[in-house]
Amino acid sequence: MEDLLSVNEIYLTIQGEGTRAGLPCTLVRLAGCNLRCAWCDTQYAWDEGEAMALDDVCRRVAELSCRRVEVTGGEPLLQEATPALLCRLCDAGCETLLETNGSLDIGLVDPRVVRIVDFKCPSSTQQHANRWANADLLTCRDELKFVLADRADYEFARHAVRNRLPPRGFVVLFSVVHGRLPPARLAEWILSDGLDVRLQLPLHRIIWPGRRRRV
Repeated sequence: MEDLLSVNEIYLTIQGEGTRAGLPCTLVRLAGCNLRCAWCDTQYAWDEGEAMALDDVCRRVAELSCRRVEVTGGEPLLQEATPALLCRLCDAGCETLLETNGSLDIGLVDPRVVRIVDFKCPSSTQQHANRWANADLLTCRDELKFVLADRADYEFARHAVRNRLPPRGFVVLFSVVHGRLPPARLAEWILSDGLDVRLQLPLHRIIWPGRRRRV
């Protein structure tokens, strides 16, 4: 039904990635994903979800008393009610973030929402699913992320930055797969090639090492 969402978890945390890393954030993780990334660290969200009405989701968010809210997954745009949830959060005065895997059209998302698009690199085995047209829809409010596990991923992302992305005002993030690519090595590659991108670390992995699920 249009007013129901399959919700995996809702909790208060510290934002682990992106330009708001380190800030308090309410995370709404929706269930279900259309991709199967090889290094996915939230496989439990692929099919573990509880049906919740939009009103109940918004009520739970309000109870956590943090007006910075990220809707993630899984892949949140798979669910018909997600755009309505995003609108409701914006209407409630929340700084609303959407993290999406980049395979689905972001064009119908409320323009007040900060869209964080995660394009897939070869190590994920899902790079064929990237909807490159989404990059043309991004504004200076939005972010584009590449998660890198090795040199081949870096070269894929570097080519995208130089040849596939439109002239941009949005932030491009290069993130490491935790335990696969040393951050210092990625920093050296970025500096050597003169890329104007932001290196980011999975902060939640540093704060809570070994934890695979919510805190």
